[in-house]
Amino acid sequence: MGIDLIAGGKSKKTKRTAPKSNDVYLKLLVKDRKQVQCCNSEASYYDRVNKAPISLSRLKRFMECKNGKIGVIVGPVTDDTRVYELPPMKVTALRFTETARARIEKAGGECLTFDQLALRAPLGKDTVLLRGPKNSREAVKHFGKAPGVPHSHTKPYVRSKGRKFEKARGKRNSKGFRV
Repeated sequence: MGIDLIAGGKSKKTKRTAPKSNDVYLKLLVKDRKQVQCCNSEASYYDRVNKAPISLSRLKRFMECKNGKIGVIVGPVTDDTRVYELPPMKVTALRFTETARARIEKAGGECLTFDQLALRAPLGKDTVLLRGPKNSREAVKHFGKAPGVPHSHTKPYVRSKGRKFEKARGKRNSKGFRV
């Protein structure tokens, strides 16, 4: 047994070449990206990490001084009940929640798809590319220096959050010492 080096050896190209999703707009985006051959390869195929959702409050904040421009989000737009009033704005996204779409349209704005955007702004003029908070995922909280090491703010993987789980020596003065 072993690797057949004559036949080509190990496959070194293990990165994704097409999106896993069957979303038509996503496939269209990837096709356009391949034609233009721009941007970094990590975001080229839009896995879930790179399609972070954006809330209406964040969208409102980003689009405040961008009058007349179209906000473009590769990902879903979600509603935010903390925002009472929305300015009229044009937004293109892969998906809108029902309440987010209703609130944008009620405020006098527009919710567009990517093919509608391609007809309106084929060269991408007067568009603003936006993205949701990519690093607010639960998984990112576990990245970094090992938990328990001095100056580490990394969240440990624990079974439970009780008194017996990662709360003893090194965590409390009453249990020996505190880091």
